[in-house]
This record gives sequence, C-alpha cells and structure tokens, in this order.
Amino acid sequence: MNNRERTRAVLNYEDYDRLPIVHFGFWRETLEKWHDGGHISDQELAGIPGGGGDPIGGPIEQKLGFDFNWSYCFGTNTFIDPPFKEKVLKQLPDGSQEVMNALGVTEIRKPGLRSIPAEIGHLLKDRASWEEHYKHRFLFSENRITAASVYNGEKSVRFDDGGLEWILSDKRDIPYGLHAGSLFGDIRNMLGIEGVSYLYMDDEELYTEIIDIAGDLSYQCVEYVLSKVDNFDFVHFWEDICFKSGPLVVPQVFEQKVGPHYKRITDLVRKHGIDLVSLDCDGLIDALIPTWLNNGVNVMFPIEVGTWHASIKPWREKYGKELKGVGGMDKKVFALDYAAVDEEVERLKPLVELGGYIPCPDHRIPPGAKWENVQYYCQQMRKAFG
Repeated sequence: MNNRERTRAVLNYEDYDRLPIVHFGFWRETLEKWHDGGHISDQELAGIPGGGGDPIGGPIEQKLGFDFNWSYCFGTNTFIDPPFKEKVLKQLPDGSQEVMNALGVTEIRKPGLRSIPAEIGHLLKDRASWEEHYKHRFLFSENRITAASVYNGEKSVRFDDGGLEWILSDKRDIPYGLHAGSLFGDIRNMLGIEGVSYLYMDDEELYTEIIDIAGDLSYQCVEYVLSKVDNFDFVHFWEDICFKSGPLVVPQVFEQKVGPHYKRITDLVRKHGIDLVSLDCDGLIDALIPTWLNNGVNVMFPIEVGTWHASIKPWREKYGKELKGVGGMDKKVFALDYAAVDEEVERLKPLVELGGYIPCPDHRIPPGAKWENVQYYCQQMRKAFG
C-alpha cells in the first residue's frame, strides 16, 4: 500500500499494512535551529516556505522519518480580495510600530517578535464600514482559483496550467486535500474577538450577512474547483475559534448561523465522492463538535493535547465511529528525552486501536524540539504500528 491508500483505509476502518507517520510542519525557528545544528542543509532550508510547512515529499520530513504532512492541500482564495495594503500608522519610541494589516486590523508589531501581535483597532465596525470597505472584497471570480498555486516538491504549479492534474493523478502516493477556507475564523480575524461578539448583539442582521456572504464564497470556490478536478482525498476547513477553556463563539449561535454553510459544502463534496472532511481548530473544541459532526465534518484536527488533555477517546465514546481524527500526539515530549517519547507512543497505542485515527504532533513542531527526539519518535512509531 502507499500512504494515500493507508490513510484512506485507516480513516475508513479498513485493513491496512501499517500506520502512516504524519506531521503538520514546523516552526520556522525550529528549522533554523536544526539548520544551525547541522541537520538541515542551506538548500533544504531555503526550499521551505516561510510558514514552516514542508513541501510535498520534502527532504526534511524524509530525513526525520515522516511519511507526509497533513496540510498538503490545494488552497483557493476564499477571503477578502484584494487585501488591504499594509501601512505603518505610527512609529513608537520602543521601536514598535502600529500597522494596519491586510485585513484592515491595526496591530502593534514589535521588532524581532514572531508571536501573534496585539490588536488595537479594526476598520470593520458596523454596516457603513462593511458596505464601504469589505463587501465588494467577497465577490467570487475565477481568479480566486487560477491565481492559487501549490508546491509539488519540484516546482510550483498552477490550477490553470495542468500541473494540478499531475498532483491529483491516481499515481500519487500521498493523500491530497482541497482547502475549503474558513466559515467563521477569518471573520473573527477581521472583527476581533470583542468586535465579532458585540456585533451579534448590536446588529444581528449584519452579523448574519457577513457569515452568509463568506459561506457563499467558500461554496463557490469549492464548486468551481470540483467542476474541474475532483480527485481529492479529503476536504479541509480552518477555524481556530476555541481556546483552552472552550469556544470563542456561543455554540448555539454557531450552530444556527454557521452550521448550514458546512452542510451545504459537505453535501457538495460528497456528491463528488469525497467522504473525509477535516477541520483544523485549536483549543478545547468539545462544545462545537456537535455542529461540525451534524453538518458533515467528520475528521477532527489537530486534537491539541494542551493543558486540557484532549483525546479522541472520549469523543469516540460519545459520538461513535462517525467521528474520526488526525492529531493528538503531545509534541511537548520532543523537548525531553527518549523515555518521554516512548511513554507517548505507548499512550497512543490504545487510541490507534480504536480505528479511524492517525496520530500526528498536535501542531507545528516548536523550537524546543530536539532533532534526535523527533527522529526517534518516527522510528518508534514504525516499530509500534508498522
């Protein structure tokens, strides 16, 4: 079996020869540290995109022992287009800057700091700002798809030059997904947590309109891609709308306003034979799982272990085999030693036995990770599940 066949077999409760060893990329600082330690060449580091996602079939994942990156997806532009032109609004005495970013959000950027910047203002506040600055940026055009590109390990290929057909041929040996965008997380990014929360109370009609227009755009992009190429193994959403104590949106409101858009898109992809729908949401997601599961999303990712010890086991006990998962491996052990890695592999064994589950480090591998520990993890996973 190849890794594409293995993945589909595992997540569909079918027989397979061994478990695929999966990752979700690396922090850029991690790659730089490994490069400085002599594990990664100048050429290999230069070939990695700025965000730390390894290209398809990348040499770094091969050196470590991973089979593939779960984030291998063809992405379309399902958000504001054109983006706002970034501009510096104010230079602060400590060297920081107030910058309006591509979403129209004013944030404080500190030199040398790569964490999420503090937000201090939002252009989108009300109906007037929506109509003037944002609504026209959610119009569908074919350029949202044909302008997208994907890296296949050798070159960057575009949707409209035949390259995507090559990646999606039946000869490929890894699973490949179609990114369906975000139905709420991007909206949260535009308005901010406080803004999106207050908007529901201050102007529910506008709140609903923004969600509906964003949902329609995602549907149109997915529909266009599948009208041309439908040989994807899974469809993938991104949200990141939970934190360590629960959702950043009222679950009942999320079910009512956003749930139907998931259903519409997942019904569409299943008509094209795609039965795996993955969703990336960090944090404690338990209160939102019913909305996703009831509306066709069936693969939870990345199952962050966090301080709340997320695991597929209680979800499986509650929702049954329809709920599947990728993730849930505690990446913190990479900063420790071989014994900690062995303990984590042992913890994962009964979870894998549940079926419909593929362990994966529960987010991008951070700078504290030791190269030899990650390599050892891959070795031990092959021994345990190979």
